[in-house]
Amino acid sequence: MNYHEAVEYIESMYRFGSRPGLEIITRLLDLMGNPHLKFRSVHAAGTNGKGSTCAHIASVLKEAGFLTGLYTSPHLERFTERIRVSGEEIGQEDVAEITGFVKGHIQTMLEEGRPHPTEFEAITAIGFEYFKRKGVQYAVVEVGMGGRLDATNVITPEVSVITPISLDHVNVLGNDMVSIAREKAGIIKDGVPVVCGLQQREVMETIREVCEKRNAPFIYAGDGLIENQRPENGGQVFDFAWRGKVYRNIRVRLMGRHQADNAALAFVTCLELGIPENAIRGGLEKTIWPGRMEVLRKKPLILIDGAHNVDGAAALVKGLKQFFPGKRVLLVLGMLRDKDVDSVAKILGSYADRVVTVSPVSTRAMDPLELKGIVERYNRNVVCAASIREAVEKHMVSSEDEIMVFSGSLYMIGEVRKLLPPEIF
Repeated sequence: MNYHEAVEYIESMYRFGSRPGLEIITRLLDLMGNPHLKFRSVHAAGTNGKGSTCAHIASVLKEAGFLTGLYTSPHLERFTERIRVSGEEIGQEDVAEITGFVKGHIQTMLEEGRPHPTEFEAITAIGFEYFKRKGVQYAVVEVGMGGRLDATNVITPEVSVITPISLDHVNVLGNDMVSIAREKAGIIKDGVPVVCGLQQREVMETIREVCEKRNAPFIYAGDGLIENQRPENGGQVFDFAWRGKVYRNIRVRLMGRHQADNAALAFVTCLELGIPENAIRGGLEKTIWPGRMEVLRKKPLILIDGAHNVDGAAALVKGLKQFFPGKRVLLVLGMLRDKDVDSVAKILGSYADRVVTVSPVSTRAMDPLELKGIVERYNRNVVCAASIREAVEKHMVSSEDEIMVFSGSLYMIGEVRKLLPPEIF
């Protein structure tokens, strides 16, 4: 099996859909020798900011001298982005070899009469096996969806992290904030500390209640105070007041108030892990996480952001106002059918001066003509492009007072980065 055959095999499992539950992944990992028990971990659930927060924590752990794994999803451009060790993506030969190894154990499961693992379960098994083989000391693991029944929830971490929660995947997780919070809080383990990001009060209280039942220390990072936030060299600097101490001039490369919140959440998590302050600062400053308020080009000014829900869209608009005041916005919007399309279209479409609708590269993509009709409720200056490439080639901004923003789905953002490779600033 070569790399391309391995990826085709993994992607073929899409037909098995999403099947919440831990029975299948537990049996698969058991057949593999339980690789997830060979390293310490940090486990992160939430709706917004999981990837950024995990990337920050992994960067800090690397800065502190640990061989560190990072498992995230989805990928933007390449499958190998999902599984990294000390910042380096898994090699194609490793993907091929380990996929073949996992495939053999899946065959054993099928012979036992068990259901076939899902795509995400198989990828999770591949990631954990790679971390074991590389000898990682820490793995930072992002939940795929929910928490309680997510395939990653087989680990018992040193610290559990819960990023801001909002309505998303309501058809699976529940249609109210408390129900979704309970599913996310399903990653909480007995006695394991929980660092919780800024939440609505009902969500925070729900998580606190689960912590009390699990005898898990509850650390609310939302009690920290971010002050003196200002742009610097394409990123930002801020002060963070936490438990009677002010940590001044924390530098991160990611823009937006929400990214300052994510960095602060990572800061508190790493303090809980006992990481020295100088390593935390160095790791945060070195964190790179593409596709989140990322400036691809400066002339013309082009920005991408994977905002795909209400909170993400609101954070993007807030960031545009803060970091690019006075700029007229050309929004290129592509969304998946199973998202809250109308609400996101209202937030982003209302702020933009003009909009181009496109289709993300996904079987769940909304037709751009249908999306155009929704956006027109909030902005009359809307056109439809047949492809992302057409949007780039026909609608590129040329004026210095304009910014071109691609948003609505991470599946679209990866395609944009292929068409417009980031410039080195």
